[in-house]
Amino acid sequence: QVQLVETGGGLVQTGGSLRLSCAASGRTLSDYAMGWFRQAPGKEREFVAAMKWSSHTSVADSVKGRFTISRDYPKNTVYLQMNSLKPEDTAVYYCGSGPSMERYDYWGQGTQVTVSS
Repeated sequence: QVQLVETGGGLVQTGGSLRLSCAASGRTLSDYAMGWFRQAPGKEREFVAAMKWSSHTSVADSVKGRFTISRDYPKNTVYLQMNSLKPEDTAVYYCGSGPSMERYDYWGQGTQVTVSS
């Protein structure tokens, strides 16, 4: 059974940084795409960043230059480094795993990120 567990969320001031982690079990991440999505209250879930291999990544325009996705193969973990955080980045962040960067079949439970102004 595949499980994805996100950690690293919390409360941070505008301009601060956080690093989210998504640890996987039951699936070798190097064989699959991994993505980060977020959902703010009253809004739909939106794409943040994804990667299939180290050289194949995609980042949403709204976070480009501030957020970086990476993975640690031995730890079977994917990360989202978030810098220069803004109040509009406040959301529940989810990681997903799937056969491609456009299709995900497993999701984590989410971790709350709150950016205060």
